[in-house]
Amino acid sequence: MKALVGTVVDWQGVRESTAVIIDGSVIRDVVPAGSMGQYDVDEVYGGRGYLILPGLVNAHTHVAMAKFRGLGEDLPMEKWLGDVIWPAELEWTREEIHRWALIGMAEALSNGSTTVNDHYFFADEIANAALELGIRAFVGQTVMDSVDFPIAEPGEGFRFFKRWEGEEELVRPVLAPHATNTVSLELMKEIAEFAGEKNALVHVHLSQSRGEVLEVKRRYGLSPVEYLGKAGALGENLIGVHGIYLGDDEVRLYSKSGATLVHCSLSMAKLEGRIAPIIELVEGGANIALGNDSPNPVGLMDLFTEMRFAAVLNKVWRRRTDVAPAREVFRWATLGGARALKLRAGLIRPGYLADLVLVNARKPQFLPGEDVYSHLVYSARGSDVELVMVNGEPVYKNGIFMKLGKTPEELWEEVL
Repeated sequence: MKALVGTVVDWQGVRESTAVIIDGSVIRDVVPAGSMGQYDVDEVYGGRGYLILPGLVNAHTHVAMAKFRGLGEDLPMEKWLGDVIWPAELEWTREEIHRWALIGMAEALSNGSTTVNDHYFFADEIANAALELGIRAFVGQTVMDSVDFPIAEPGEGFRFFKRWEGEEELVRPVLAPHATNTVSLELMKEIAEFAGEKNALVHVHLSQSRGEVLEVKRRYGLSPVEYLGKAGALGENLIGVHGIYLGDDEVRLYSKSGATLVHCSLSMAKLEGRIAPIIELVEGGANIALGNDSPNPVGLMDLFTEMRFAAVLNKVWRRRTDVAPAREVFRWATLGGARALKLRAGLIRPGYLADLVLVNARKPQFLPGEDVYSHLVYSARGSDVELVMVNGEPVYKNGIFMKLGKTPEELWEEVL
């Protein structure tokens, strides 16, 4: 057995001088540090001044887009996508996808994300890279049929799911229709029916640009949320992303559906100058998760940074300082993502997955320590992460990716 020792922090509370006992892939017990001796522990990590967190869940990513970091800066969404990103993506090879997916996931892992939910092309390569690294990954092959995009051929999304269904504990396939304006209603209905048969998650961009909203309205006379409802996709297995142009009626419909909305505040603020109506969704009962989106346009795969922007931008957007409090934002990054992905994770409790992060808080920015949630959201950064554990195994420790036996600097050298 293993143990993490320090101050335990999850959304439900803070417990100082605590030991988290890990047996196999799950948390066996959470006890006062002085009681650790009653367990047969042979590996101990942390100690005084360390914070033990549930693994951060990066609920929407395109990890291989690390290759495009810095391209198409300061452009609006549709120009960025149509003029810069899509042409670059048509040049992908399997080998490049594998290499850059590993880079993107390694960055996310070293910054405290134990789980990523990825939506991209050549999904087999992304899944295999996740296994090499030891990160928990939900992976979907991006599909679309309303845009001529050969590497997003619809049939491959279903084939990928079938190839990986039940094959690996750490890698789970999902269905990944690109967006409500790039996937026909007929294909979305087919995806929703397949998802119902398989109890599969559906991961889709939703209302991420004004053009998307207008196109769905022109084709079907529907809003994007109504389109998903008509397709049979709107429900507890839906993970919608962005939602920055959701209208009031859509917010009410979406909140009642049981679907999750993944908030990527930094990317949408940068690309569209807007953020989603998160506060209204929360008030309606919707589950909220956080995502880094991708290294382009965000610039880095650090969910601590995403928490900070989510907290601040919601205050600015609503012109209210009492919304998106630090503790609530921390919940979005942990339990919210776990619930979206149907994981028994996001809390530090017996029986929950041992997907855990050890933060070295023996640094000035964590003083005086009176409000740990505030320090985690407003002061912490990914570089404060000292150890990341997935399924009970250390996969990143003291600057080394344990399964690869490499440092971030060595991965950097390999890409050059």
